[in-house]
Amino acid sequence: MNVIYNLALGLGIVVAILFSALVLITGKGDAMSGGGSVRTSFKGKASFDDQISKWTLILGGSFMALMLIIDVLSRAANK
Repeated sequence: MNVIYNLALGLGIVVAILFSALVLITGKGDAMSGGGSVRTSFKGKASFDDQISKWTLILGGSFMALMLIIDVLSRAANK
């Protein structure tokens, strides 16, 4: 159980650093607006901003899920 907890914690730290860096790099003022629409260019390819938005959403969701898993594992280890 301790090995799984340590792996989840290490992965959580990596995801947190990547998520923070991505949010800081984008530097948009509307980061908390929650706009979920994906715009495409004329040829149907997603723009760079759309890709960044997608990765921000993925990393944010992964971070939340990992923190919940870490909390459950830490509570199980303390019993």
